[in-house]
Amino acid sequence: MSLLNIYDYEQAAAEKMAAPYYAYFAGGVADNLTLHENRAAFDRIKLLPRIFRDVSQISLETVIGGEKRPSPFLIAPAAMHKLGHPDGELATARAAAAFGMPQILSTLSSVSVDEVTAVGHPVWFQLYIFRDRAWSKEIVQRSEAAGCTALVVTVDVPVQGLRENLKRINFSIPADLPLPNLARPGVSRDNSTLLHLVEENFDPGLTWGDITWLRSFTKLPIWVKGILRADDAQRAADAGVAGVIVSNHGGRQLDTAVTPIEALPAIAQAVGHQTELILDGGIRRGTDALKALALGANGVALGRAPLWGLAVGGEAGVQHILQILHDELRNVMAQCGCTTIAELTPDLIYTPPQL
Repeated sequence: MSLLNIYDYEQAAAEKMAAPYYAYFAGGVADNLTLHENRAAFDRIKLLPRIFRDVSQISLETVIGGEKRPSPFLIAPAAMHKLGHPDGELATARAAAAFGMPQILSTLSSVSVDEVTAVGHPVWFQLYIFRDRAWSKEIVQRSEAAGCTALVVTVDVPVQGLRENLKRINFSIPADLPLPNLARPGVSRDNSTLLHLVEENFDPGLTWGDITWLRSFTKLPIWVKGILRADDAQRAADAGVAGVIVSNHGGRQLDTAVTPIEALPAIAQAVGHQTELILDGGIRRGTDALKALALGANGVALGRAPLWGLAVGGEAGVQHILQILHDELRNVMAQCGCTTIAELTPDLIYTPPQL
């Protein structure tokens, strides 16, 4: 089949992957309402294009994390890429490096942070703060020593979501799948025990004081991932974080939670002038990215889309996925009369007249 877009790749991945592993990547939580709404919310937004603009030259360059980037795209954190391809996160890293794109590496990566940073592209490290703070501190220090340039703290997992889809199929991680970022000297555990320990270590007692705790031993800029409320975004800005990732965990935590694209405008209005914003969740088309950027995001993170490319074609598959999204964004920017990311402003979003 011809693989023309992200949906084609997902269909191909579903046919190629072992069914339990596809279910792990594709699934949501409880009734999957938020999972589906993450996409549907984008589809409800209509564009109001400008005409008679010279769009012969399009630039995707923008600033994310205080640095100029070739485009507004990032790789979102996702666990265990080796479920999709034997090269795992290394294949994803090499594809991202071809675009100069930051990759946010999951704590639950199946390739070590040292191997991923060795590829030479910007790597940010995603962190769960565990009840065992010493364990989390070891993980942060290892990622900083490996050359990660930012720390992304996931804050929307005080407890594990209702992952009924995985319980129904008795999902389990292969015994030989590595989880090297969780390693501790002198401690040896099998995957089932280790992952159970991780779930037990999700800390419902997290507070903003934990950002202060992280600052006590790392110099990495800190992003907070999993914010959906404007007042929480303001608290993050007041705490001096480098940025906020507007996310509902890909619809994998709280079912019926608001979608990131719906939450974004209020957050951008509240703190967009104070801190950077990245939208994570539901990006499948160039129009999705354009809408997020027009509504106030500085960048957009890609979660499942690279996984489908990885499962279908390894590094080349991820690279094709990224090329598709870059090409689509250039195309829809031209059609909307925009030549730079800075020209993607809220007036491109159609607002129905009030009756």
